[in-house]
Amino acid sequence: MKCPYCGHIDLKVVDSRDSDTGESIRRRRECLQCTKRFTTYERIEAVPLYVIKKDGRREDFDRQKLFSGLMKATTKREISPSTIERVVDEIEAELRTKGKVEIPSREVGELVMDKLRGLDEVAYIRFASVYRSFMDLQEVKHEIDQLLSREKRG
Repeated sequence: MKCPYCGHIDLKVVDSRDSDTGESIRRRRECLQCTKRFTTYERIEAVPLYVIKKDGRREDFDRQKLFSGLMKATTKREISPSTIERVVDEIEAELRTKGKVEIPSREVGELVMDKLRGLDEVAYIRFASVYRSFMDLQEVKHEIDQLLSREKRG
């Protein structure tokens, strides 16, 4: 492994701990050349997951793509990248516990929406508007009304 700042290969591990889900190990490292610190994550190389798109195409499950989508949905909301990383970990763990190698994109999208609904309602509406391809304000209003009625019941 190389330092992301100076490219030097002599590093030391300053701190090591399990992630919240136990699916990875978080390590704080320090470069012995430039003394800058950075974080790495170690994960067991698991059986690959494939996402089956609506048109039948098969893509590798991409954690970074999921993370980016969640970051876009939570833009200008008070949600830290570490919280988003935890949500990505939870989603991937749930997908892996299904015991399937191929997961329909619909299942991934529904999992994301479930997580966002509990995390931040504005981010949920943003994601839902893209995921469900809302065509007009009536569809957005309907989704908001459902969200508000859930709050009153819960």
